[in-house]
Amino acid sequence: MMLPSALLLSVHQLVTPVVDNVPVLNVEPVCQGIAQQGGSSYHDPEIAKEKKDCLQSEKQVREELVKQWSSFPATDKSTCIREATMGGDSSYTELLTCLEMARDVRDLGNESNGPDIASPRAGSRR
Repeated sequence: MMLPSALLLSVHQLVTPVVDNVPVLNVEPVCQGIAQQGGSSYHDPEIAKEKKDCLQSEKQVREELVKQWSSFPATDKSTCIREATMGGDSSYTELLTCLEMARDVRDLGNESNGPDIASPRAGSRR
């Protein structure tokens, strides 16, 4: 049975929601956890500094995501947002890493389908 293209488009949109903007994530818990892992005790004064550094780093990663957001496919955005937010603690670093890995795997696949420049046969004609 052939489905009309409008129905297929609707089904695709249900499965892959369009993600127009970088999501707002609560990175406070992940930074608190990272900071506490680095401290010698929960009262270690370095914990506050580590947490502040982590929050600043996450802010910078979010700014980078905003710059690159339109270059990532909607399916990757949707998948990576789900991955970065499952399990409770959210991280812009995890979201960006996921998007970059998806892009790099796709690019690697495209490279492997093209001619092998290093191959002696790549440029030869018979």
